[in-house]
Amino acid sequence: MAAANPWDPATAPNAAGLLLGHFITSELVTEEMLNISKKSTSCFVNFSRLQQITDIQAEIYQKNLEIELLSLEKDAADVVHPSFLAQKCHSLQSMNNHLEAVLKEKRSLRQRLLKPMCQGNLPVEAVYHRYMVHLLELAVTFIERLEDHLETIRNIPHLDADLKKMSTALAKMDILVTETEELAENVLKWREQQKEVSSYIPKILAEKNSLHKHDVIVPPLPLTSKVNVQTINAK
Repeated sequence: MAAANPWDPATAPNAAGLLLGHFITSELVTEEMLNISKKSTSCFVNFSRLQQITDIQAEIYQKNLEIELLSLEKDAADVVHPSFLAQKCHSLQSMNNHLEAVLKEKRSLRQRLLKPMCQGNLPVEAVYHRYMVHLLELAVTFIERLEDHLETIRNIPHLDADLKKMSTALAKMDILVTETEELAENVLKWREQQKEVSSYIPKILAEKNSLHKHDVIVPPLPLTSKVNVQTINAK
């Protein structure tokens, strides 16, 4: 005989069943909630999820490896890719052909180089005339600036000393700039003081004039009084 379910109010009329029945009648608990609590998830569901996660991780790892291989192939495309290799082989073949031609004509080239080229005419095809004009302009410009370039090359060993001199000169210039700024500030202050003094001068002159106007002028004594004083003293 199967054991009675204590959570089922129909099959187990005990205290728990009666309490659940009371909750259901009072609508505090529904039958759907009780059915959900009865359901039990199988452990195989978790195993299947774990297997899915493992498969996804393996796929991600495989994709990362493919991305790394593609990036390596992109970085080494100029060495491994057939089209780049074909271009390099073509350039090497043309250079090899040129060197072979130079080696075949080595004796004639040496004789031509030993001959002086002064007042000689070099045959140039008409297609390359405009390029020769541009080349001659560049040569003239280079010859004009050759002395400056040589002077620069001669001064290369003295660059460290020149840089030290420049650093000391810049330090002195900074000091002079600060002194000039201080002097300019002092001049501005002196100008402001002169303006204040010049503004006070008219006031001072006006006050002096007003004081001169209010002074009492004592009239001089007549000459007769002096004569009388002298006669009295004689007596």
